[in-house]
Amino acid sequence: MEGLFGLVLNIILTIYLVIDSRKHGKSPVLWGILGFIFGLIALGIYLIKTNRKVIGWIITILSIIGYLVLLLIIILGAALILGGGFS
Repeated sequence: MEGLFGLVLNIILTIYLVIDSRKHGKSPVLWGILGFIFGLIALGIYLIKTNRKVIGWIITILSIIGYLVLLLIIILGAALILGGGFS
């Protein structure tokens, strides 16, 4: 279910970036691909590049923090599952 949510979110971001990039004279193909692959980080960078810096930086920083927390949870979970534990 979570994977489906992420996929739908990236598709929505891709559609937004393709449509909005045309309005700002940016490459819709480039921003569509970046939006689909990198999601919220690409959206944040796009907003910074199109002079919507405050919301762009907020989205970029929060998404990087979110990815780091997710990575930490995965690493700690893998360590516990593999029996390494914390002793």
